[in-house]
Amino acid sequence: MEISNRHGVRPLAPPRRPARRAPVLVAVGLLLGSAALVGVDQPSAAAATTPVAVTVNARAGLATVPDTALGVNHAIWDSQLGTTETSDLLRAAGVQMMRYPGGSYADIYHWRDHTAPGGYVAPGTDFDTFMAGVRRAGAQPMIIANYGTGTPEEAAEWVRYANVTKGYDARYWTVGNENYGNGHYGSAWEADHHPDKSATYYANLVVEYADAMKAVDPSIKVGAVLTMPANWPDGLTAGADPGPWNQTVLSIAGQKIDLVDVHWYPGGSAAESLPRTSHITDAVHLLREQITRYAGPDSGRIGISLTEVNVTSQGMTSQPAALFLADAYSGLLANGVFTVHWWNVRNGIGQVSTVAGQTDYGDFGMLSSGTCTSNGSVCEPPLNTPFAAYHGLSMMSRFARTGDQFIRAASDEPLVAAHAVRRTNGEVAVLLVNRDPDNAREVDIDYAGFAPSGGEPTVHTHTNGATAITTSRSGSATSRTLPPYSLTTLVVAAADPGAGRPGAPGQPTATDVTDRTATISWPAATRGASPIAKYEVHRQYGAVSEQLGETTDTALTVDNLVPGRRYTVNVLTRDTAGRVSWASPPLTFTTGSPATSSCGVRFTRTTDWGNGYVANVDIVNNSDTAIDGWTLTWTWPTTWQRVGSGWSATWEQVGTTVRVTGTDGNRRIPAEGGTSAGFVGEYSGPNVTPTAFRLNGTLCTVQ
Repeated sequence: MEISNRHGVRPLAPPRRPARRAPVLVAVGLLLGSAALVGVDQPSAAAATTPVAVTVNARAGLATVPDTALGVNHAIWDSQLGTTETSDLLRAAGVQMMRYPGGSYADIYHWRDHTAPGGYVAPGTDFDTFMAGVRRAGAQPMIIANYGTGTPEEAAEWVRYANVTKGYDARYWTVGNENYGNGHYGSAWEADHHPDKSATYYANLVVEYADAMKAVDPSIKVGAVLTMPANWPDGLTAGADPGPWNQTVLSIAGQKIDLVDVHWYPGGSAAESLPRTSHITDAVHLLREQITRYAGPDSGRIGISLTEVNVTSQGMTSQPAALFLADAYSGLLANGVFTVHWWNVRNGIGQVSTVAGQTDYGDFGMLSSGTCTSNGSVCEPPLNTPFAAYHGLSMMSRFARTGDQFIRAASDEPLVAAHAVRRTNGEVAVLLVNRDPDNAREVDIDYAGFAPSGGEPTVHTHTNGATAITTSRSGSATSRTLPPYSLTTLVVAAADPGAGRPGAPGQPTATDVTDRTATISWPAATRGASPIAKYEVHRQYGAVSEQLGETTDTALTVDNLVPGRRYTVNVLTRDTAGRVSWASPPLTFTTGSPATSSCGVRFTRTTDWGNGYVANVDIVNNSDTAIDGWTLTWTWPTTWQRVGSGWSATWEQVGTTVRVTGTDGNRRIPAEGGTSAGFVGEYSGPNVTPTAFRLNGTLCTVQ
């Protein structure tokens, strides 16, 4: 079923999630997945009596900020798309990438004659006008080729026009938009005129699109549409596809694409959506894991773009949008996503409400469209008035600049989020998000691997209802009072600018990973004022670091690792004068299970529906002695996974630990024999598979 209006068509969400009211102006991206709506409870906003402890660790390096980081969606139904005021506002906010021609419209849009049969196309929104605005804003384009009603030849001609005829140097292209929403999994909002709606058919056509487009310009990057892990239809297999959408597309098209394109709408109320940024690290990890597993050799070249994100239920034009945008963009970019795009520049008035004392117009845009409700009772502010999300994006441009390296930051209070970057000039910028709508929060900041100067930091602040970001120099680098529902960025100078320090090592890699050991290798660093003395390998443990070892070589085998655990490490250079480099780029790997053991476990998900699944657990006795009575245990990797019900065993979960005990019918496992049990699993975030199982205390081989 669809909700339509004069300007666009926007579908209701897939099954098992609440519908949203259609915006006045535009079609919008899909609110992904029922799993995303089963929220993490928002902590109580009781007044704080103890300062929040924030830790910033400059030794724990994450991703470097690319020149494509900060993105927005532009759409052909927006009559203001090509105005200089729009471009100048986006430039002022620091926008680096703009997506066109607009969500689901991409699959009905024909660039040659600038038409979208079945949809509204505003005057002055053609491709050349869009590119003029992109250039005026100093940004880059992200272009969606029409898959639903287009052809590879049409896409190739668009590449020719853009890069050969006009010289626009448009590097980034994707094939379609949310094409899993074509009815293949039951819900249909995305146009798809092909006779076969399967993931297999889409993937094979992506290959044809990529070949045709790169035949015109081999330097472009072509992307395929995937779904974010733990969001609909992740885990679902339909028709004759060999697996779920992501697996099928990557297996067939992985060798032809340069990027994958995903969307994320957390949904729910402001209190529910804001803490869901905690899902980002695991979701991106699972997506990268899928790319590595299915896309074939050299899959590391494939980038991840997240081209639609918004809070989508409450607070879209008020302060929750600003808080969520800054928190989500930071988390995604820190985890290596190369561009993040807000949905969208303008959208139109929706469900009007009051959020934290401010009028919220239910508008997905970051700039006002100046529209009114259908009965004229409520109107938005004048055209182009910035909403809170615009100020959130402006804060991001003050916080994370091209070339900065994200570093670990953490808070001991769920209502306060922290992010940090280290700049090439030695400064550290710290972004603090106070999600408490009612109370100010005192924050004490502790720095590791960085000594702040004694001077006053530069402070950028955006508070609830404010119409601009305020900037001043005040206070200290180690303590701050955060206003309720606010964004605060501290830019802190270093006590020692680090002149003469050695260069950071290159990107580390891991080989020979076992259950207990891994060999870490890295390209050598360049020396600074003094010779290089050694390299140190540090493990990230939350926002603190644990040194795993050191060497004068460019490789180190680390041991005493925990089986089935994910590790993120950095390598640092130390010279003979004691100077320490920046952290290397991060390396993440997961230890396995023992190569041999007296027991083996096979954990298999057989059916998945987006927030739950059925799984079988097969247990094998590899010894020559029967087991008379058994208990299998494992620990879930996240706090949002649990056993709902089970069979063929007694199932118990305490915290994140699962205990499975044999019943009278299968308590005895014969020598060289096995048994099985099953359960219904539940999850409300990325569903990370456990990889360490113990049978009667013995660590088993995972088969």
